[in-house]
Amino acid sequence: MQVILRLILKRLAAAALTLLLVSVIVFTITSLLPGDAAQTALGQNATPAAVAALRLKLGLDEPAILRYLHWLSGLLSGHPGYSYSDGLPVSALIAKRLPESLLLAAATAVVSVPIALTFGILAAMYRGSMLDRTLSTTALAMVAVPEFLVATVGVLIFAVKLRWVSALTFELDHPSLREFLRGYTLPVLSLCFAVVAQMARMTRAAIVDQLRQPYAEMAALKGVSTSRIVLTHALPNAVGPIVNAIALSLSFLLGGTIIVETIFDYPGIARLMVDAVSYRDMPVLQTCAMIFSAAYLGLVLIADVCAILSNPKLRRQ
Repeated sequence: MQVILRLILKRLAAAALTLLLVSVIVFTITSLLPGDAAQTALGQNATPAAVAALRLKLGLDEPAILRYLHWLSGLLSGHPGYSYSDGLPVSALIAKRLPESLLLAAATAVVSVPIALTFGILAAMYRGSMLDRTLSTTALAMVAVPEFLVATVGVLIFAVKLRWVSALTFELDHPSLREFLRGYTLPVLSLCFAVVAQMARMTRAAIVDQLRQPYAEMAALKGVSTSRIVLTHALPNAVGPIVNAIALSLSFLLGGTIIVETIFDYPGIARLMVDAVSYRDMPVLQTCAMIFSAAYLGLVLIADVCAILSNPKLRRQ
């Protein structure tokens, strides 16, 4: 047990160090973006004196190292500053948009994980058959299609032509099931398209690797059915790689939501980040980037911990 705790603590320390390095990179890159936040906030007709006063108020005249330390201390304390565009606290803007993005990610995970696991298990169970080749070819085709194309085609077919669902997602306080399905079908479908394919392929590879082990071959020689070998013997031993595949596939949502939220005008944190780039709103942009980085590292950390816990050698030690 101590070995497992030590490994988990090492992963946590590595994740914290990685986040610190990411914060330096994010702050540096966003500071090098063209344009002036003060000029953008005041407009092109603002006088140089007004722009200089606003830069002084926002602290943009300070050295970069001081601005980074102020931002980092505020980020760690939960108060990463104020928005340049509307003057509201960044934490308030994030608190309003983050639940919407989490809801979209949760809906995508609920739909994509069971479908991907089913496809991956079936492809591994009947590997080499027509079903396996069909699922593998379909998965490759789904991975090759970008999210914006899936979203655009979905809007043209299901929203414009058939009018089954809405082309835009509106923020509703207490949506009914019909309103929820109408507003979330196309965004979830667009995100699931590539997530399901990647997850299914990685699940199949993990189970096939276990089926090549001596214990699976011995069970087959004893006359055990393929379905029992896969579900009873191979699947439990492949939990670690499968969880890792799920975590890595769900981390893809972090990049996919930026495109999907923009196309469907979804009121999430990714759309907030895109708007912050347009308005040169650096505190909002930097905080959103750190949230995406922390979420990605959190998923990878969960995958590592599950892989450690599913390792029989570590459990015996």
